[in-house]
Amino acid sequence: MSKVWMITGAGRGMGLDFAKAVLAAGDKLVATGRNRERVAKAIGQSENLLVVTLDVTKPVDADVAVKAAVEYFGRIDILVNNAANFYAGHFEELTPAQIDLQLASSLIGPMSVTRAVLPQMRKQRSGKIISISSTASLLGFEFCSAYAASKFALDGWMESLQGEVAPFGIETMIVNPGFFRTELLTEESTQYAPISISDYDERRDEHLSFWKSANGQQSGDPAKLAQALITLVNQAELPRRFIAGADAVGMVEQKIALLQQQIEAHRGLSVSLGFEAEA
Repeated sequence: MSKVWMITGAGRGMGLDFAKAVLAAGDKLVATGRNRERVAKAIGQSENLLVVTLDVTKPVDADVAVKAAVEYFGRIDILVNNAANFYAGHFEELTPAQIDLQLASSLIGPMSVTRAVLPQMRKQRSGKIISISSTASLLGFEFCSAYAASKFALDGWMESLQGEVAPFGIETMIVNPGFFRTELLTEESTQYAPISISDYDERRDEHLSFWKSANGQQSGDPAKLAQALITLVNQAELPRRFIAGADAVGMVEQKIALLQQQIEAHRGLSVSLGFEAEA
């Protein structure tokens, strides 16, 4: 039986690749985005497609989109929290408003959409919730403090959510991609800190040059990641986490090694911190 997918941010970038892969696999798709007409034009026509407006920063949009999806297809089997943006800059130079917007799109947004979907999945006693995170949820990077904060929190929320929804037959998966050739680094998706503090001038210039030159040069193929999601969803059990890309695997292995070094460096002090046993 074909599955019903709901994908946020489906009109461009990685979300568009996910959407096309779902339809090519013969499944049904609820494709969402802030601009319904743009999403529909990007994906094209299909009898298995429903396109609805959904700005993930507006909880009411999520409720309306889920209601429309259930009325049209009768169920939602897989939610992919994909929509996101990138506020880049040194922490001191990012405005509080930019940090709020980063959290609204990359953390609170997925929470709101998931909150809207969960009652239907609980009713079905089945469902899969996939959140597209980042290697920046596992490693902190200079110039990415707001983005990393949202993604670290996203992973913690998803890991905790799994235990809460598993009794209802609902599975979750965190996807941690490395550098994929998406539209995240385009001017439409990336916003840079507007404040200039002289102490950061040299490093800021280096980072701006790096991020702007990286657009379109990333090594990961989002179409292949889309096919990987299809493969993982069709397995008997959804993995709790998927590290996506050779570069991501390398970075995560380095983080694991670093954590082990940090444990060993002060193991004696760490394990000495309990109450002494009474005689």
